[in-house]
Amino acid sequence: MLARVTSLAVLGVDAYPVEVEVDLAPGLPVFNLVGLPDGAVRESKERVRAALINSGHFMPVNRITVNLAPADVRKEGAAFDLPIALGILAAAGSAPAESLLGLGVVGELALDGALRPVRGVLPMAAAARRQGLSALIVPEENAAEAAVVEGLTVLAARRLDQVVSHLLEREPLPRVAADPDLLLGQPLEYGLDLNEVRGQEHVKRALTIAAAGGHNLLMVGPPGSGKTMLARRLPTILPPLSFSEALEVTRVASVAGTLAGGKALVTERPFRSPHHTVSDVGLIGGGSVPRPGEVSLAHHGVLFLDELPEFKRQVLEVLRQPLEAGQVTVTRAAASVDFPASIMLVAAMNPCPCGFYGDPARACTCSPQQVRQYLARVSGPLLDRIDLQVEVPAVPFKELAADTAGPASAVLRAQVVAAREIQHQRLEGFGRFCNAQMNTALTRRFCALEPASLRLLERAMERFRLSARAYGRILKIARTIADLEASSAIGMAHLSEAIGYRSLDRGMP
Repeated sequence: MLARVTSLAVLGVDAYPVEVEVDLAPGLPVFNLVGLPDGAVRESKERVRAALINSGHFMPVNRITVNLAPADVRKEGAAFDLPIALGILAAAGSAPAESLLGLGVVGELALDGALRPVRGVLPMAAAARRQGLSALIVPEENAAEAAVVEGLTVLAARRLDQVVSHLLEREPLPRVAADPDLLLGQPLEYGLDLNEVRGQEHVKRALTIAAAGGHNLLMVGPPGSGKTMLARRLPTILPPLSFSEALEVTRVASVAGTLAGGKALVTERPFRSPHHTVSDVGLIGGGSVPRPGEVSLAHHGVLFLDELPEFKRQVLEVLRQPLEAGQVTVTRAAASVDFPASIMLVAAMNPCPCGFYGDPARACTCSPQQVRQYLARVSGPLLDRIDLQVEVPAVPFKELAADTAGPASAVLRAQVVAAREIQHQRLEGFGRFCNAQMNTALTRRFCALEPASLRLLERAMERFRLSARAYGRILKIARTIADLEASSAIGMAHLSEAIGYRSLDRGMP
């Protein structure tokens, strides 16, 4: 007898339907699994067999053939355990096959019949809705995540027995619903605040500008000057995620397996800080079956690279595409997939190998050639893509011991949100959300300069030998500074401050 069960699989950060076909035929008891399964899928034969027997069901002593269609796409993961088990029961007549029509099923089985969570349930739920499925059965820990998708009935199950009872109409599975407005309306608790950092007010100003316009930022200074402390507090002044942004962030986290168990939606902007030994695949994504890397895990958030020159040069160079395009395209023999990667890149580095070049309190032990070689580890094209370059000097004792603190993160966040609202109104019709995303045409349209400002920028371009890309980024920064002051026009002061954030272009060692 033949039975069919609809399941789903993930490719990149999207999902597609998979038809699980189960055929029971006379002959020696053999369990064949076809349809390009990987190792984890092939091992599902033993998990399904043990789960059926330990749940009190009969394992047919027939020739069992399971096909995962489409057969030309490689399948991976353990999410097919439950649909295979239900297909065997339906083919054997132990469960009504008609009850599986219009139903999506995913879930990993434990040997005792319990259901374990799987990765990528959010994109699976979205694909199930697109396919017109009436309901989706998922493990209980994945139910809240799947329920975020509107227009789909989500049924939560803890064990195989429960699913069979539901199909036999003995005991229905509980439905799970989620309220996105309630989830996004919960207050965020960061546990960090920018007013904890003493001094460095000019760096906090640069952080505010970066947050307001979505700009990339590089901090250069000696060890202990507070670069890492400042970077880790940047998310506290970023605007809250919108529902569409939260869905995109949650989708990536779901596929990568970083979504906390039972959590429905990621409501905080991600902050990722990979070690400098990370590989290019770990940073950008990839593998034989493409997986999202750190750049995609930081989507709509912050990617922080501490000790920037210590990263391998080839690793840093792969950042060029996501910084320009906001996405990563990974091509392998099996497939070509796109991963979202709209990030704010924040980096920190010392000015020289010993870290004390230009420090008035400690002498630098590096030769000029060592300093040049150290800075050359970061290529010019990559520096061109970093909007703000800020010097972070050592904090004087008086500022460290002072009782007064700078503005709290909540105060700066309010300024950032107000500036982002201005940008949203300006760019809404062009599919952009912040100044950093403006293309050349939009930059020319919304960053017009007066003649005096144009002459100032021309002198800066000639003196510092700035590239065309740096020219555009200066204009975008100036536009953001004007937005923070709610100014419709870019003034001379806005442009001068923007030019001042090109420290390395001005000849800093």
